[in-house]
Amino acid sequence: MKRLTILSALAILLPSIALLPAGGFAQEGAAQEGAAQIEVPPAPQPQAPEPPADLTPPAGAETTASGLAHQVLEPGDGADRPDANDLVVVHYTGWRSEDGEVFDSSVARGKPALLPLEALIDGWTEGLQLMSEGAKWRLWVPGELAYQGVEGRPQGMLVFDVELIEVRSIPPVPEHLGEPPADAVRSRSGLAWKVLESGEGGESPGPGDTVKVHYIGWNTEGQWFDSTYSRGAPAALPLANVIRGWQEALSTMTPGEKRRVWIPERLAYAGQEGKPQGALTFDIELLEVIPAG
Repeated sequence: MKRLTILSALAILLPSIALLPAGGFAQEGAAQEGAAQIEVPPAPQPQAPEPPADLTPPAGAETTASGLAHQVLEPGDGADRPDANDLVVVHYTGWRSEDGEVFDSSVARGKPALLPLEALIDGWTEGLQLMSEGAKWRLWVPGELAYQGVEGRPQGMLVFDVELIEVRSIPPVPEHLGEPPADAVRSRSGLAWKVLESGEGGESPGPGDTVKVHYIGWNTEGQWFDSTYSRGAPAALPLANVIRGWQEALSTMTPGEKRRVWIPERLAYAGQEGKPQGALTFDIELLEVIPAG
């Protein structure tokens, strides 16, 4: 299963500033005679929305062949739709259809969630692939597309309001993992690679340089374990601090180049505890070389 992370809050509420009465500041720990006691109320906490009036699909809702019903609350303004391999940034609230009780809400937590589409309930995986960025839909998810039979989870039909904030596309799993294809370039060290996109020219990074890269890494079972695509931003990494296979591969790349690199275990994490084990496959895109000093 892909790793789950929660995004930082999108906004920071600043507390109100109370003006001191005329006469200046009181000394620490002392009361100022005649000063009014001003209490600053705490910032309001986010609340889950009230349940919708329709806890079962209304007549105007569209229903797919699987039984998923949906209604557009706000149309999207983006062209991107997620596929099953992508991650989505969403705000949502879920209610039980039987009584309108909230059982989960990112809105109440005040933070959108970053979720891998393939790890979600079937109703979400299907519904979100029909949505575009910026859209807000109401989903009525029948029990067989939700948590049917899963202990500790709400049962029966569930109702969700889902806002698709952003799609973060994850490259598909390569056909060859661990063992490079016959047409890959091989070095004496055992490293292998294929150029996916040619570079724009310029200097390759040296040992003291920093590289700005987009990347994703898979293990031999096809599970990705680290990716800048999931974070939505490239990484700036000192070349001296990355694994040996990366050092060798990047030292012959130029800005703009994208490679698929097959790294044997001895050039990767070499059995380090808590690190991905075995041979690893990476897609690496070199965006920029930041010279040392």
